[in-house]
Amino acid sequence: MKIAVPDLISNSYFPAVAAVELGLLKDEGAAAEVELIFPVDRAYAALRKGEVDFVAGSAHSALSAFPEWKGVKLLCAQGQGMYWFLVMRRDLKPQRNDLSIVKGRRIGAAPWVDMGLKRLLVAAGIDLVRDEVQIGPVPGAEGTTVNFGLIAAYALEKGLIDGFWANGMGTETAVRSGAGSIVLDVRRGDGPPGCFNYTLASIATSERNIGKDTKLVEAMVRAIVRTHEILKRDPDRASEVGAKLFPKSEATLIATLIRRDAPYYDASISEATVHDMNAFCRDLGILAGAPSYGDVVATGLQSLWYSGAR
Repeated sequence: MKIAVPDLISNSYFPAVAAVELGLLKDEGAAAEVELIFPVDRAYAALRKGEVDFVAGSAHSALSAFPEWKGVKLLCAQGQGMYWFLVMRRDLKPQRNDLSIVKGRRIGAAPWVDMGLKRLLVAAGIDLVRDEVQIGPVPGAEGTTVNFGLIAAYALEKGLIDGFWANGMGTETAVRSGAGSIVLDVRRGDGPPGCFNYTLASIATSERNIGKDTKLVEAMVRAIVRTHEILKRDPDRASEVGAKLFPKSEATLIATLIRRDAPYYDASISEATVHDMNAFCRDLGILAGAPSYGDVVATGLQSLWYSGAR
């Protein structure tokens, strides 16, 4: 089976990647491979077409290919909360949680990922037009096999953008190089109230796949739960995966990033999370209706979210 991820050299979707590379899906009897498909809406389009079996990406982005959540289900979370960072050029002297820094600036963000930042800024009182905030593609982030966070970090260092909204790997790279400073880390309390639940990193599949091979779908969820357990117990196991897949500099960082993310490793998806995410999607105009929890989440798999469930 194929698992699409929209960013590979990253901590964002690492549980899905590690489930393959540490052999946990193989233990469940599933032969699996990871395919990088950027941006995330292309990954979900591939799922709709049957070109991949799962998408390990941002949950709200499923609506790009499955309007009103028709034909898709979230199986489990890879981690809780919106997981991107706002990083701005250090020479601008940004201050933590001070969003006035974005006024008149160019901020790089991937398609569909940018929605979280735009809605967050509006909630914080920033008018994107009046305040001349430019949020858009990063120079060089073209094609379907782009590792966006790293490209954003390099673009920031070169002065091609004033800031970016991207994953922890890109953030750590920019901070360590001296090019950037963190303005927002939503998972750890930054940003306006309610933004934590705008989206989350999830595993999704089509309703067609659930009906066709329930055992394979269950194996995917169990593998993610086991991966969480292993990485929380021993974050250094992440280095094994990094050594196989990442450039050397990023391979040395991944265990540190996974150690930070471990408190958010919980495969469950709560009704409150779905309620808040759907409200976010309606605010953006990418969702018209009010789908129920069961319309969004594969509720028949809930028992598998917890350690030891079979």
